[in-house]
Amino acid sequence: MLTLYSSGSSGNSYKVRLMLAKLGRPFRLIEVDIFAGENRTPEFLAMNPEGRVPLLAVDGHFLAESNAILFYLAEGTGFLPQAPLEKAETLRWMFFEQHSHEPGIAAARFWLRQVRGGRDLRTHDVDRWMEEGYGALNVMERHLESRPEGSDFFVGAQLTIADIALYAHTHVAEEGDFSLAGFPAIRAWLARVAAAPGHVDMAWRPQGATA
Repeated sequence: MLTLYSSGSSGNSYKVRLMLAKLGRPFRLIEVDIFAGENRTPEFLAMNPEGRVPLLAVDGHFLAESNAILFYLAEGTGFLPQAPLEKAETLRWMFFEQHSHEPGIAAARFWLRQVRGGRDLRTHDVDRWMEEGYGALNVMERHLESRPEGSDFFVGAQLTIADIALYAHTHVAEEGDFSLAGFPAIRAWLARVAAAPGHVDMAWRPQGATA
């Protein structure tokens, strides 16, 4: 059975829980309290030297990085297109999520909502987060507005791991002081992702699988 080391409030960890729920794959969930330093213990660092979650244990191997885990889990499923161009487009949006989207939107949510006193500690970063985050949201909005009829998701008509990667932080962007009021295409896309089969929210945990 797969084992997932996860932090409940982490958007990156939520990506993997959502993917596993959609696939209906059983897994053992181990919650890691990053605020208590459980990701910096010698035991955890032996599994992932970066000390980050999520971390997926697969047959004695430890796979880090949320989007790499999504790619591994999606292989051979409809969540990862097999046509070379569509597969590349899926990866393109996953790279965008990590390079252009997460550094503003996820960082703002983490420091402004989750870290006690974080706003005071990182006051000098807020303007940059807002600029980068709204920049990423504008790119997403333009892309979704330009999609041909019937292409409801980021790559074609089917939900892919590109959507899952982008959804995780976008649907809670307002917790980082971003307003989605001016992004109707994004709001409609968020609703479509949430309505897709097998969807679970960030609070979901597999029954009886938490250690």
